[in-house]
Amino acid sequence: MTLPGPHDPGPHDPGPRGPAPDDRPSSTGRALDRRAFLALSGAGAAALTTLLAAPATATTASAAVLPTGGGHGGGHGGGARDSVRRAQAFLDVMTDAYPQQNPGPRLAQSYADQLGLFSTAFVYDNALAICASLTAGRAHLDRARALGDGFLFAQENDPAHDDGRLRQAYNVGPYVFYDGTPQEHGLVLPDGTANVGWQFGFLGTAVGDMAWPGIALLHLHAATRDHRYLRGALRIAEWIVANTWSTRPLGGFSFGVDAANAPVPNGSTEHNVDCVAFFRQLAAATRDRRWNRADEHARAFVDRMWEPDGGYLYTGTNDGTEINRDPLPLDPQTWGWLALRDRRYARALDWAADALAARDVAGDGVSQLPAGVTVEGVTFSSASLTSTASYNGLPVHPQGVWLEGTAQLAAALADRDGKGARGRDDRGRHGAGRRGDDDRDRAADLLREVRIAQDSVGAGQTVGGTSLPERSGVVAASSLIDTGFGFGYFQVQHVGATSWYLLAAAGANPLQVGGLR
Repeated sequence: MTLPGPHDPGPHDPGPRGPAPDDRPSSTGRALDRRAFLALSGAGAAALTTLLAAPATATTASAAVLPTGGGHGGGHGGGARDSVRRAQAFLDVMTDAYPQQNPGPRLAQSYADQLGLFSTAFVYDNALAICASLTAGRAHLDRARALGDGFLFAQENDPAHDDGRLRQAYNVGPYVFYDGTPQEHGLVLPDGTANVGWQFGFLGTAVGDMAWPGIALLHLHAATRDHRYLRGALRIAEWIVANTWSTRPLGGFSFGVDAANAPVPNGSTEHNVDCVAFFRQLAAATRDRRWNRADEHARAFVDRMWEPDGGYLYTGTNDGTEINRDPLPLDPQTWGWLALRDRRYARALDWAADALAARDVAGDGVSQLPAGVTVEGVTFSSASLTSTASYNGLPVHPQGVWLEGTAQLAAALADRDGKGARGRDDRGRHGAGRRGDDDRDRAADLLREVRIAQDSVGAGQTVGGTSLPERSGVVAASSLIDTGFGFGYFQVQHVGATSWYLLAAAGANPLQVGGLR
């Protein structure tokens, strides 16, 4: 996640989610990604057809970028530790981009200005930013608390509802919209209500977009013992159970509600994985067994999505009755392991590493990489590898690398290392695929690829009109990619991608109790 982005019915924030591809409508027979559905169903849908001109072109790598083995562009020096420092600095700048809104509760702008969403802050991205901040101990605790307070403010001051929900996104700083209308305020409007993202239609509430802030608030409560964060997480949990508990044959939790507060019947594997993690962590924090029951309800849905012959999880369901088997996205595979640590799902990481592998080489096809640079990793879904779509006249690159997903895979492989990876699979056979001792090496290789992108792609981008620190944030994709769910990811610096990189670099697992320590 992400114009808005993941996935199946689901991933999370809007990736540089963009409007629907030029060569097909956004309404397909497939299960809609949470982000795509909520973005395109709102009042701002018409604006999405024009707001994303081609993303900022990657600048030519500086002379300091030297080729290394395998034809990759090398880093500018400083190593992994310096890369992490720069990535944390990016989160600082995105959080504090509008000084007139500080001090006080705030949320980070999700993407650099070049995406065209102005000061939009997606709640999924901000949940990740809280978790990434907490991996640094007390060094960035103030930032984590400011973002957590932003969630609590938005939850308590919704302009239309008083039921604990969060919207998909909020406005967090002033800007002038495309029609010339000034948007003068940040997160807090003059009447004291939250500045919801109505300009682009980001008004709905999705289960994954609730579970991730809930997870972040629980981690923040564990770090601070501030019970406000626990109470906020409880309100989120109560909203999910009250509004999305599905009684249809596949069970689990449905997608959420749209901008008009109408239920969306789709069910997302990824969202239900989120719920398993959230409710398990909430049960541990409260010792209340009702959250164990909610965890089990979500887990049963996820188990129904498992394909033992292929070794992967399906995306979800369009109607709560039939499984949606195509395309196959990355997130359920990586998060399925991180949340469940089930030996069956260990194989999904190997499936993802092989079936979704991408290698973006400058000068190859429509690659947008600077000369001399190669980035390897994984893409968003099986459909990404064969797409011929275009966004605003810009063709997608089937070998573009989804950097957020590449960092997710690195985090999952590092977490799998030594945790049952050599166990038997669900058919009683010894687990197949590349596993065990080389998981951490594979994770380290993927993180090096993310650092190549951090060093080489996204130069000259801005937030609130101010230049971003050099080589700080990680772009959403090495070149424009199509997710296969009606939206794309662009070469624009992204809080979500940067946060997943920081989580993976820290060896953290936000989907486990105590996973950030």
